[in-house]
Amino acid sequence: MSSQEVIKIEDDFTLIRFQNDGSEPFYAQYEIIGTGLIQFHFGIKGNAKFLFNQGNYALELKEEKSLLLYNPQKELPLNLELAPNSWAISVIVSIKKFHALFSAEADYITFLSPDNKDKKYYNEGNISPSMAIVLSQLFHYNLHPSIKNLYYKGKGYELLSLYFNRTEDPNAEQCPFLIDEDNVLKIRKAKEIVIANMAEPPGLQELADEIGLNLKKLKMGFKQIYGDTVYGFLFDYKMDFARKLLDSGSYNVNEVGLKIGYSTGSHFIAAFKKKFGTTPKKYLMSINANV
Repeated sequence: MSSQEVIKIEDDFTLIRFQNDGSEPFYAQYEIIGTGLIQFHFGIKGNAKFLFNQGNYALELKEEKSLLLYNPQKELPLNLELAPNSWAISVIVSIKKFHALFSAEADYITFLSPDNKDKKYYNEGNISPSMAIVLSQLFHYNLHPSIKNLYYKGKGYELLSLYFNRTEDPNAEQCPFLIDEDNVLKIRKAKEIVIANMAEPPGLQELADEIGLNLKKLKMGFKQIYGDTVYGFLFDYKMDFARKLLDSGSYNVNEVGLKIGYSTGSHFIAAFKKKFGTTPKKYLMSINANV
């Protein structure tokens, strides 16, 4: 249900896939040796936290967000807490290799400039549609194992180039492996629509019409980007949302069920138990017992 896969693309260039399809947080570690390493982190689905100083400081990695971390003065260990139903990808590359990639355009990248070479650097950004395509491909490749490393190497470099691309051409050629950037935006909109209307979500055809995609592309694209069907994703989201409402202590079981679209308490209880292995009432009791 949870995994951490380390792919050494080449010397000083490592890619790590983190996947947690379970119902409990997944803790992952990767030893970072040396200070001249740049870390790129990409939140694909769900949420994650990077823990520093024995957990006293946390840096959140949100869905569809990226983090760039660089500190030439000290090592930055990779201690990751991955929330349930969350995916992330990290790229670790040495500053030496990175300079070699961009040496002709070093001034173009802020933290590579001479004034900043010895300063720590942090940046949070959005994952662009074209980056989302590459990240999705890194999770859904279907290739012979013998070319896996070559595939990852190409995608790793493509990801870095897209990260530093200042503007994206909206008329860029469609990606032959997945879907074009415009469709990624439409599928993200579909996700936002079902979340905003989770108590009464639209039908799939209605959703497809609203975002301007045919039904097949909606189903295929949603599965490729979010790793689940539309309603499978919504079910997980609703259950996590229900748990947060119960955690707040402001609602009883029936009120929570109604808020997320269950007209009868028994249906909500069955759904919650399917997801978390316990009933909402027992879950509340366990919270209160720990207070």
